[in-house]
Amino acid sequence: MNKEQFMREAIKLSLENMQKNAWWPFGAVIVKDDKIVGRGRNQVTSSNDPTAHGEVVAIRDACKNLWTFDLHGCEIYTSCEPCPMCYGAISRARISKIYYGNTEHDAANIGFDDSAFHTDIKKEFTQRSIPVEQLLNDEALEVFKAWTEKQDKIHY
Repeated sequence: MNKEQFMREAIKLSLENMQKNAWWPFGAVIVKDDKIVGRGRNQVTSSNDPTAHGEVVAIRDACKNLWTFDLHGCEIYTSCEPCPMCYGAISRARISKIYYGNTEHDAANIGFDDSAFHTDIKKEFTQRSIPVEQLLNDEALEVFKAWTEKQDKIHY
């Protein structure tokens, strides 16, 4: 398969999702060595999980199928430009390249407007819309100290 075929698969997943009437029109596939290793459809409303965007579901599927948390060397094809949460998940999974179909503006035009998130994430941490307060830093640091001393840890 080529890039266009992988993108068509992501778009197909988004169409199938939309046709189910309960799910949003977003889909994604993860590719490694020219094979689809993960698929995801937006499942926010069907699973009552606000993190179940198509990209995150595809990442979970690929990690399960490849039995790893590190998707370096994989590419993601997503029907729409990733939101900040999905971009963070893609980055954390170490996916090597993102291909997308629709833009965030295309999504906003049909009622999926993430502009507030895009704006908020660029602000200083203390200026964001959700109040943030640090508590018990000394106690939390004790766990980090124990981690540094742990001999059998899995590096990430």
